[in-house]
Amino acid sequence: MSSNGNGKTLTKADIVDRIYEKIDMNRAEIKAHVETLLDLMKHSIKKDHNLLISGFGKFEAYDKKARKGRNPQTSETITLTPRKVVVFRLSRKFRSELNDQQ
Repeated sequence: MSSNGNGKTLTKADIVDRIYEKIDMNRAEIKAHVETLLDLMKHSIKKDHNLLISGFGKFEAYDKKARKGRNPQTSETITLTPRKVVVFRLSRKFRSELNDQQ
């Protein structure tokens, strides 16, 4: 899970609060802009299966085929249905920044 440095997950509300601290706009407007950005990101991933944010990383959606699995509680064999999954890959620049931080 993502964290903001103190073990707490960064939420959408936290993002709105941090932007509010930096720019002169009311929280409702900022929340609307954040929602619009997230909607654009979701639409891109659904439509194109990819979203590239230069200097940050790339979200890629792909189809996972049906496969056999096992219920860990009962050891029963089950079939997992096909589904879409999204992976995120850091850009080289961000990976470098992240590793230089240590």
